[in-house]
This record gives sequence, structure tokens and C-alpha cells, in this order.
Amino acid sequence: MSDAMFLSLFSVIAVSLVSFAGIALFLMNTRLMRQGLLYLVGFSTGAILGDVFLHMLPELAEDTTNFGNAMLIVLGGILFSFIIEKIIHWHHNHHLPGDDEHEHRHPVGVLCLVGDGIHNLIDGVLIAGSYLVSAELGIATTIAVILHEIPQEIGNYAVLIHSGFSRGSALGWNFVSGLTAVAGAVLVLFGSSMVGSLTEYLLPFAIGNLLYIAGSDLIPELHRQSRPKQSILQLLTMILGIAFMYAVLFLE
Repeated sequence: MSDAMFLSLFSVIAVSLVSFAGIALFLMNTRLMRQGLLYLVGFSTGAILGDVFLHMLPELAEDTTNFGNAMLIVLGGILFSFIIEKIIHWHHNHHLPGDDEHEHRHPVGVLCLVGDGIHNLIDGVLIAGSYLVSAELGIATTIAVILHEIPQEIGNYAVLIHSGFSRGSALGWNFVSGLTAVAGAVLVLFGSSMVGSLTEYLLPFAIGNLLYIAGSDLIPELHRQSRPKQSILQLLTMILGIAFMYAVLFLE
């Protein structure tokens, strides 16, 4: 095994383990966690919007050969998310009460896992591609991705809990979603000729998925609490999420 391959796989496994950042919430008192959940959802909303507008869209504009076509794929990602959510709602409405634990899960949790899985796949592609250039660039990219992932994974965990997942289930599925980074790295290491065209489609699709989650599910959920004090705190947590993603720009 070459050094680049070993370092790439080690790094993406480390990134996947960041999904356990939610363990901090897992160990919290249930009542305390519930009280702070909407503020974590606010932070997640800000982190998602910051990620899309500060990281992903600028990268797409820089790397894509046809930005107009990329925007069509973004729209496709939004429509796909809408269809998936409709299907999940249909399944929920045609499910017999008490059949299993899944009936109380809101579709945004599943959509969050899909979007995060695609995003992690791209992260794996970026990390492995950086190591193929140099070990120094690979390490720098890995550090940037980990710092970028910590708030996002904590936010994802909060969204899954809010969607009806148990704490253990949310942690487990978040980790499975994180493992797609390994698949992305393997794709680069063993099929580098496919990577450019694949990323060109995956990145705008992930953008569409994340925009749908933030705009259709998370922000309306925040509007359910309308008291001035809570609204101000939610706004502050959203700004904090955006600010963290902005700070990551200086580490990339």
C-alpha cells in the first residue's frame, strides 16, 4: 500500500469518526438536551447555509465548466428531495400504528442523512485527491474538513433527534453517513479517471439537497417558536453557525 493510499484511508476514517461528535449530546441529560434542541437546529441551519453559500457554491463556480447546467442539477437536487420527502410522508400515512419505531420519524431526518452522505462522499474525494498531490496538502485538507465537519455533525445529530430518531439510532446512522467519505477516497484511489465528472454532478446535487433541508424543513421548524426571546436566540445560533463556516475559510 502506497503512502498516499494509507494516509488517505487513515484520514477519511478519522473524518468519519467525527460523526461521533454527537456523543456530547448523547451523554447530556435528556431534559437539558430537549431544551437546547431548537437552538442546535438553529445552529445547524446556519451551518448548512454557510456551507452552501461560503464553501460549496464558490467551489462549484470555480471548478465547473458550465455553471448554468450545474444550477439545473441544483434544482434537480431540490426536486429530488421534495419527491423523497413526499414518498416518506406517503409511507408514514399508510403505515399501521405501532408497526415499528420508524413511523414517528420526520422525513427531514432521512433527507439530512442523504445530503450529509453525499457531502461526505465529496469530502473523501477531496482528501484523497489532495494526498495524491502531496502529503502536506492532504493533511491540511483533512484538518480543514474535520474542523468543518464538527459543527455540522453536531447539528445533524440534533436534527435527527428532533426528527424522532432515538439518541443511539441517530448516532449510528450519522456514523454510517460519515462512512461515505471512505467510499469517496476509494473512488479516487482506484478510479481517478471518473472523479472529475462524478464530482461535477454530485456537488450541485448536494447543494440542492442541503438548500431544501434548510429552507423547507429547518427554518419552518424554527418558526414554530415565536416568543421574542427564543426567536432572538435562534437567530443568534444561526449567525453563529454561519460565522463558524466563515471562519473555516481561513483554514482552507
